Amino acid sequence: MPASSAPVTFGFPVLIADIGGTNARFALVERPGAPHRDLGTTPTGAHVDPITAIREIALAGLETSPRTAIFAIAAPIEGDHVRFTNCPWVFEPKRLIVELGFTDVVVVNDFEAQGLALPSLGDADVVRIGGGTAHPNATKLVVGPGTGLGVGVLVHSRGTWVPVPGEGGHVTFAPRGARETAIVGLLAQDLGRVSAEHVLSGAGLVRVHRALRLIEGGPVETVSPAGVTAAALAGEPTAVEAMEFFATALGRFAGDMALVCLPHGGVHIGGGIPPRVLSFLTDGRFRAAFEDKEPHHGTIAGLATRVVVHPVPAFLGLAAFAARPDLYAVDLDGRRWHG
Repeated sequence: MPASSAPVTFGFPVLIADIGGTNARFALVERPGAPHRDLGTTPTGAHVDPITAIREIALAGLETSPRTAIFAIAAPIEGDHVRFTNCPWVFEPKRLIVELGFTDVVVVNDFEAQGLALPSLGDADVVRIGGGTAHPNATKLVVGPGTGLGVGVLVHSRGTWVPVPGEGGHVTFAPRGARETAIVGLLAQDLGRVSAEHVLSGAGLVRVHRALRLIEGGPVETVSPAGVTAAALAGEPTAVEAMEFFATALGRFAGDMALVCLPHGGVHIGGGIPPRVLSFLTDGRFRAAFEDKEPHHGTIAGLATRVVVHPVPAFLGLAAFAARPDLYAVDLDGRRWHG
């Protein structure tokens, strides 16, 4: 649909959702500026498609039907049939309008929503790691390992926040040193090209833990991502090494992404994994890898890094955008559908 210069407005109530590869979370914003009301979370695997999940979890029991739906989804937004990266769902905005009665549907990338949230985060929503200074009205970066690995940039220009979506988590992972090279060599046997997401995600933790077991010649057993983190926190040596690899690789990756956009507004580590493993991110390993960027060590060392501990930061971003879309230059071309 053609771009328009008319002011963007949304009808309330607004249903907002953060839909990743594993879970779908829903909330309602009843009026501009009102706090969002949680409507529930459900595993994506528990429903055949998004419409079923929305109908059964988000809309059930609501007294007033939402007029607008603004969804953050873990997929690039291309066309009227959006396929998720890490789950079998297909998102069809036109069907949402016909079957669920919305008058307005907006779809953004999940880490675009994470970026929109950054100006709204308070001190209680983050844990600072290392030094550096965050300037309030400067470019901000968010990197988030969870089911996948997301990257989002938020640029401040002429009083407006401009979210820049992308698929930075799929860049090629470059190992350093013999141990990392051996790990990645084993992963490449199954994966071919090894991306950053292949190691910096829940599945990545499992892959790295398994590779370390193989390198050590020990028994290889099926362990969940939660099992790896629990074992690491309990001090099991192989799991500890896997988590130390994770912290180092995440710091290096975040530093690489920071070189691309120089986020003087701060580097934010989001996603589901980091809040659970803070002890491995605050022991100096993460920050050392982040700053190891010669000849630009000084520049990168001046950037602040923080772990986002707010339970659903995307809701903050989507609610802020719904209330004041004039403050956020979100590209709606091909990503907004009207009833």
